[in-house]
Amino acid sequence: MQQQQQVVKKDRRMFASSDDNAMMKQVMGTHSPDGRDVELEPILNVVEETLHRAIPANIDGVINGTHNGHIDALVGQETLAFSSFEDDGIPDGLANVIHKISCELSCKCSGGADAHGSTMAILNILSSYSWEAKVVISLGAFAVNFGEFWLVAQLFATNPLAKSVALLKQLPNIIEHYKSIKPRFDAINELIKVMLEVTKCIIAFKNLPYQYLQDDTPPKSTALSHIPTAVYWSIKSMVACVSQLTSLLGMNFEYISATSEAWELSSLAHKVHNIHEHLKELLHLCKQNIEEKQHDEYFLMLMRIFEVSHLDNLKILKALFCGKDDIHPLLDGSSKTRVNVDVLRRKTVLLLISDLDISHEEILVLTQIYKDSRIQPDLHYEVVWVPLVDNLMAWNDSHQHKLEQLQSMMTWHMLHHPTLLEPAVIKYIKQVWHFEKKPILVSLDPQGRVASPNALHMVWIWRNDAYPFTSMKEDALWKEETWTLELLVDSIDRYILHWIAEEKYICLYGGDNFEWIRSFTKIASDIAATAGIPLEMVYVGKSGTKERIRKISTTISEEKLSHTWPDPTFVWYFWTRLESMLYSKIHHQHGNSFENDPIMKEVMTMMSFDGSDRGWALICKGSREMGRANAELAETSLVEYENWEGDVQEYGFVPAWKAYLAKLHKPQHCNRLILPGISGGIPEVVVCSECGRTMEKFFMFRCCTD
Repeated sequence: MQQQQQVVKKDRRMFASSDDNAMMKQVMGTHSPDGRDVELEPILNVVEETLHRAIPANIDGVINGTHNGHIDALVGQETLAFSSFEDDGIPDGLANVIHKISCELSCKCSGGADAHGSTMAILNILSSYSWEAKVVISLGAFAVNFGEFWLVAQLFATNPLAKSVALLKQLPNIIEHYKSIKPRFDAINELIKVMLEVTKCIIAFKNLPYQYLQDDTPPKSTALSHIPTAVYWSIKSMVACVSQLTSLLGMNFEYISATSEAWELSSLAHKVHNIHEHLKELLHLCKQNIEEKQHDEYFLMLMRIFEVSHLDNLKILKALFCGKDDIHPLLDGSSKTRVNVDVLRRKTVLLLISDLDISHEEILVLTQIYKDSRIQPDLHYEVVWVPLVDNLMAWNDSHQHKLEQLQSMMTWHMLHHPTLLEPAVIKYIKQVWHFEKKPILVSLDPQGRVASPNALHMVWIWRNDAYPFTSMKEDALWKEETWTLELLVDSIDRYILHWIAEEKYICLYGGDNFEWIRSFTKIASDIAATAGIPLEMVYVGKSGTKERIRKISTTISEEKLSHTWPDPTFVWYFWTRLESMLYSKIHHQHGNSFENDPIMKEVMTMMSFDGSDRGWALICKGSREMGRANAELAETSLVEYENWEGDVQEYGFVPAWKAYLAKLHKPQHCNRLILPGISGGIPEVVVCSECGRTMEKFFMFRCCTD
């Protein structure tokens, strides 16, 4: 809207002159169209070809008679412009009109005739034609005059007939002194260039799809009101050019070298250029309006197409990826060749939607899950990466390199380039599927229906066991789950699964306070030895601080304090699965309260530990006997082991430890739960996992490059 207002202000400045208004009343008085329709593009193509071939790129070649490049180009090859014109032909009577205007230009434009009068005469001849037809037909007549002038000039040195005509017109004199009058020809050529640009712009308005933008709707109505002015000045420029050409014939060299005529042409070129720039701005606004309406239309089509049933998923996949008529929009991850969406027909399709900042950890873990699925014949699904970039206008080599780097890491299908996505598809992904920044995995069933708006959480939690990745499957999986160490760790660490089977005591601990880590691991090892229990300790780090956790893990290994995960991806996956459990639970509570969901309570406790500045520890025996505490309570309880040592013999180590933790627990606490932002995934109300009260909500913005 602001851009449109700026254009309107420019209108007033450019077209507010009283002289211009009076002149345009005369111009409008000549306009009496009878509705005839002329096919203008073929005529304009030949006009442009004529003007292009007429202007010599090398005047020395014309002088020496060696300027035959354009002629050679035609030998054995017919140009598209000529063939199109010959196929369509020229409408009856139009050749006579072009000839009449050509005569008007060549006869009345010489000898310093009135340019305005000649322009008005031409407009009167063309009174029954539309404005765009007036300028194209006039340009055709001008091309005849200009083409004949240079045809003789280019052939006079080699063709006797051309030489005779040139002598009669005293054209050799012009060629001989071309360098002296070059500024004038440069000015003519520049004026021809802007005349062509204005003409193309005028025709572009005519070709705008009427169903999206009517003639009486701004900014098109504004542009149409200025087209008569553009036509007038374009024809007047043609008059000036022909006047300059005819005035050269038979003139003395002394007069030829004058520069005032060149200045007049340059002034006209400046005027027409300004008109063109203004029309171009209006055309841009019109196209913007049309594109917005087309995008809205496409968006509504997507809404409808997802609401109806289909035999397979091809119609939906083509609507998503083939809007720009690219028959091979996808890239096969294994062969890196372009393929059609037909390869996805009647398969479950997981659309991995992200920007170019998708993490390598996400790709690596998903690659392993996808690789495992390939050896299971009953898993009929494919993954398609959909890279979504907001500002494609700013696309550069750096973005392209990053895209190719990410594509090289992926073994599944992917959209070849972000530019293949229609703006309406991007809008749909954001508004309907709620994509913001973090990746989502939209699951489409073999008929193209949305089986899950974001299956990424269930994929992280259950991997391929979540197939076919529907919301119903997610519900069913949760009904079978209980809070166990297997659920918490899954297959991240095979050693832990072996220890569970061996009924060993296992301690998972985390945080980034190394002094506490050193102190806690020493005390825990000492107490395990005192209690006579086989204890295996594993450091699981902290979410979001990769480099710091890597250094801590290295030091732990060097000092032999406990086991660590050497691959940082394991740490990332551990905390990502916990986040996924939380979000998945939020969407699949079905009326269950927080207090009645032990898994939800334990997940939120673990994430509260991670959100604090302190460490934490979890100790279990086997899979289900489990206790956990923050850094302070975990260390204090072990330091005071002698206070509950007697209970260990009676109840076991973990139950005795949990009972003593309950005695140490104080009602005063300050728990913090950090939830990475996912649109539609943040609950309005979260209760404290420790006391059950509603937690206060704060907004946090973080930029972490670690």
